Amino acid sequence: MSEEKADLTHAAVPGLFRRLAAIFYDSVLVLALMAAAFTLVYLPLAVGLGLEDLRQYPYYKHLMTLWMLIVGVGFHLWFWTHGGQTLGMRAWRMRLFSADGGGVSLKQALIRYAVAILSLLAGGLGFLWILRDREKRAWHDLASHTRLVLVDPNRS
Repeated sequence: MSEEKADLTHAAVPGLFRRLAAIFYDSVLVLALMAAAFTLVYLPLAVGLGLEDLRQYPYYKHLMTLWMLIVGVGFHLWFWTHGGQTLGMRAWRMRLFSADGGGVSLKQALIRYAVAILSLLAGGLGFLWILRDREKRAWHDLASHTRLVLVDPNRS
């Protein structure tokens, strides 16, 4: 399947505020999605099997933790690799591309996610790097060879 590549040469790049606003928007959505995913699995365990307190059942507790991780991380990985926009990014008119203008691979999305987490753990330094970098790239942009650009809201 051949994918048309975008010309990112003169693309406008979002600043820190717009990125943080999209992150906040997506965080609310991910929390709601995780709550629904938790309920979907927990209710059958609690009602059907009588496992109300998962702390008493380490195996189920670890499976539930893994399930929540898959849902939370999977949200971003899916949207980044299938169109380059989470719902928050769409609302704030941003789209993610590979540095060459193509779509984002799963490997790039995983690297991007992992480095973004490290950036947060470093007190947000990886995100603040946008203020220093000439091309407004965060650590996760640099590490994953991706570019976040502003898009025309009328573009389909």
